[in-house]
Amino acid sequence: MQLVLASTSPRRRDLLTRIGAAPDRIAAPDIDEAARPGELPRPYVLRIAIDKARAAERGPGEIVLAGDTTIAVGRRILAKPEDEADLRRMLGLLSGRRHHCLSAVCVIDTAGKARTRVSDTIVTFKRLSDAEIDWYVASGEGMGKAGGYAIQGKAEAFVRFLSGSHSGVVGLPVFETRALLEASGYQLG
Repeated sequence: MQLVLASTSPRRRDLLTRIGAAPDRIAAPDIDEAARPGELPRPYVLRIAIDKARAAERGPGEIVLAGDTTIAVGRRILAKPEDEADLRRMLGLLSGRRHHCLSAVCVIDTAGKARTRVSDTIVTFKRLSDAEIDWYVASGEGMGKAGGYAIQGKAEAFVRFLSGSHSGVVGLPVFETRALLEASGYQLG
């Protein structure tokens, strides 16, 4: 049985390798990741993970794994920042507040059956000064990241409290992922 990772994220690939599930092939799904009008964060992140998994070509004997991560402040979805101004806005929203990091995983087995899980991690940032926001924006680390930050990098210094899956905040909740792979018949190495 071969594992196809429907993601080009090096973080997801590394997290999979840690649990003995090194992908045999990488597929880059091309989907529209825009939230639908009125769509709430949990259904949004689950839909995107499923869409990514379905968009990846699956050959005989292959299972596909896809994931998506988003940050939710109340009912608001904080996707990847569009530019530095958007990143500043996101960091301002996260400053001194608790938020949810939702990380969805979808595995499609060799028979075409999709299995899904969503990890919900509560993260609280310290109150950020303008100088800290300037420093983080200048680092460039937050661009291309859900919610505008990478917990595995410089932004970890902003985290006052975390309850849930650290790996889910990085981009792939390994506990949930392992369970889905095992339920799909994949033998972890």
